[in-house]
Amino acid sequence: MQKRKTAKVFKYTAVFEPDPTGGFTATIPALPGCISEGDSFEEALTNIKEAAELYLEDLKRSEIPNERGPIVVSPIEVAL
Repeated sequence: MQKRKTAKVFKYTAVFEPDPTGGFTATIPALPGCISEGDSFEEALTNIKEAAELYLEDLKRSEIPNERGPIVVSPIEVAL
């Protein structure tokens, strides 16, 4: 009987930004360089999950980063 390998689930925050030409760009701040896009929010969500899986597959278990804590997003004003 073969042993079943159990997958460890990692949780990260993804940031979705609407693209002015349509669709969304998605990033995961805890995974530098992990970026994707989609023509809809749902497609961007699917694509960023796949991008995160590929990103993490290239790392050794000991190198996989944890999310640093809650991410706070707030509008700011910048005067020039």
